[in-house]
Amino acid sequence: MPGRLFSYVDSIVARDPSPRSRWEVLLYPGVWAIGFHKIAHRLFNARLYFLARLVNHFSRFMTAIDIHPGAKIGKNFFIDHGFVVIGETAEIGDNVTMYQGSTLGGTNPTNGMGGKRHPTIGDDVIVSLGAAILGPIMVGKGARIGANAVVTKEVPEGATMVGIPAKPVPVEVKPETVSFVPYGTPCSERFDPATQKLELLQCEVQVLQKRLAELLEEREAAKAAAAAKGKKSA
Repeated sequence: MPGRLFSYVDSIVARDPSPRSRWEVLLYPGVWAIGFHKIAHRLFNARLYFLARLVNHFSRFMTAIDIHPGAKIGKNFFIDHGFVVIGETAEIGDNVTMYQGSTLGGTNPTNGMGGKRHPTIGDDVIVSLGAAILGPIMVGKGARIGANAVVTKEVPEGATMVGIPAKPVPVEVKPETVSFVPYGTPCSERFDPATQKLELLQCEVQVLQKRLAELLEEREAAKAAAAAKGKKSA
């Protein structure tokens, strides 16, 4: 048990540079919220719904994080700060990170299968501050959901989603972005949430410029090949 706890704490330290020790991480509201959820989830599975809700309400009062007792959560889930909402039929994979103000919300049950109305989150996903993922959709492994994005459709693996409604940004995953990046920004290791839109636009412009250069090179190569073919014909 202590080994699993410290392994979980170490996974948080790897994603958050602020703590000075493991003991400090144990005071994080997200850690307490996950602990309370484990109790509430067991009560929920035992059909002790009132007790499960009671634990849930106490947890929400203590941490400002609302995780429905029915939600399924994988290993090393990290909620940075609070004010996060996770719905009943949400499913979360391993090593997922959610920032303050983000939501895994539901839609009309008739839109889902078997009453599922909340999203399924793959492993290693980062959900930035204020983002909302709504409905029984799948967010692929390693995807990044930008600040204040509203996601209502399936998200491919490794995609970076921004905007309302959220759309993928054509950003290459470079070596420096393979490891964990705070807030899910795709461009640099240092990130200021206040400038996210500008950074993402700069990334998109860089990708488009690169693609334009490639198309120009292809056109010049085609012209040269056509000229060479014409000389041979002559």
